[in-house]
Amino acid sequence: MDVKMEASWKKELATLFDQPYFSKITAHLKTEKALNSIIYPKGTLIFNAFEQTPFDQVKVVILGQDPYHNPGQAMGLSFSVPDGVKPPPSLINIYKELNKDIGMPIPSTGNLTKWAKQGVLLLNAVLTVRANEPASHSKIGWMEFTDNVIKIISNQKKEVVFLLWGNFAQQKKVLIDATKHKILKAAHPSPLSAHNGFFGCKHFSSTNLYLTEKNKNPIDWMP
Repeated sequence: MDVKMEASWKKELATLFDQPYFSKITAHLKTEKALNSIIYPKGTLIFNAFEQTPFDQVKVVILGQDPYHNPGQAMGLSFSVPDGVKPPPSLINIYKELNKDIGMPIPSTGNLTKWAKQGVLLLNAVLTVRANEPASHSKIGWMEFTDNVIKIISNQKKEVVFLLWGNFAQQKKVLIDATKHKILKAAHPSPLSAHNGFFGCKHFSSTNLYLTEKNKNPIDWMP
């Protein structure tokens, strides 16, 4: 597999590419390709989060679960869709919370690359999916890979804000050293759960307050 990511990440993650679980991922994707399965996102975007947000610049981590599985949506950044694609329901709810929290107008674009360029790592726990089959690649080794990514961020960096939305993301708390990072937890922004604590969580203003206190530039949340 061609691992297209920014140089500082390749250096930090070098040992992960030699692990058995990474070989398992590569073999599985090759098999899928041989069967003519449609996989999202396209190969050049699988590691897009690592390409857009260099390791040295990571200030915030927003953890998603799975890439979007419908055509044209997945772009390798959690919750983000390309320009011209209608923002999915969870992202619309993220925008609603941003509007309530900091007064940000609701954007028309669902492309969050601008966040990524500012140091927001938009990381899905699973980096690929078969078309129209959510969680179809959740058992092929990606979780082992991304769990180790989270551990590396926790161990090698300090004062990173981790936004853990929903039960799945919150299970990753054990991978993070809470004594040197900020962990913010809330319900998932999905329409099924947003009213159970995502709306009103004020995670975006809280993130910027923490970054400012640590003499880091706050995030401009307007995509």
